[in-house]
Amino acid sequence: MQDPTGLYRFETDCDPTHMRASSLVVAMGAFIDAGHTGKLISDHLLGALDHSVVASFDVDQMLDYRGRRPLMTFDRDRYMAYDDPAIVLYRVLDVDGTPFLLLTGPEPDYQWERMTEAVRGLVRTFGVSLTVSVHGIPMGVPHTRPIGLTAHASDAALIPDNNPVFGEVQVPASFASLLELRLGESGYDTIGFSVHVPHYLAQTDFADAALTGLRAVSGATGLALPTAELAAVAGANREAIDSEIGGSEEVLQVVRALEGQYDQWTRGLDRPTLLAPSIGELPTADEIGAEFEQFLRTHSDGEG
Repeated sequence: MQDPTGLYRFETDCDPTHMRASSLVVAMGAFIDAGHTGKLISDHLLGALDHSVVASFDVDQMLDYRGRRPLMTFDRDRYMAYDDPAIVLYRVLDVDGTPFLLLTGPEPDYQWERMTEAVRGLVRTFGVSLTVSVHGIPMGVPHTRPIGLTAHASDAALIPDNNPVFGEVQVPASFASLLELRLGESGYDTIGFSVHVPHYLAQTDFADAALTGLRAVSGATGLALPTAELAAVAGANREAIDSEIGGSEEVLQVVRALEGQYDQWTRGLDRPTLLAPSIGELPTADEIGAEFEQFLRTHSDGEG
């Protein structure tokens, strides 16, 4: 493996060991980040809290530009701007002035193990004791019910109230999940939150999922993270979704069916989310997949 430190450079004149932070929040784009959950969280934190760049990564070594081409602005007869991708490590101050690190940017296409080693070195340099990642996953749930999440950690003691929805399954890997695994193998505490996003909203902004994820991160780290502005965005987002869905009978039928399933699963239980039922009570992956395929067929046959 090439030297991992060749993937990044420090963007501060201060001695990194004097800029210590006990928590690292990982909110990166991924193969699956339903509802743009991670991006909404990182954008919200950087817009609401004081922050500075402490390190930046060499994306030219890690991104496949032809696989997901960055946007450029063309005006009349010339190119005017380039939306260059960036993987950045920020030092952020929470509402109480407590520092934490935030890793954002597109998921690397290449050199995952080397990137993992680079982040592990930065974790050691900055004295990070807990790394928390957050992203969205598509689920057969309605947006009109409480948002659930799946928690996972390097040590079950870090998530004592967890009620697993899944048993043993194989899922597509992501850089954040590999980082969680490798840091845990090295003895570092890691927690991940996979927020459940309605499958019909997976490709659009779903601020309710970001709000749920942000509150989970705050609870895990003890950081005082602002939520009021994101809650207001979530309310407006919810109204827009309701209006859009109300205009399509096909999609409305899917939502009503999901509501019925959700209410059936949680009926008679004290807990209000999908984390409450036992694994045996949940629909199978084939059942969810079949319903999603039916939704796609009816949606493609409708208007637009």
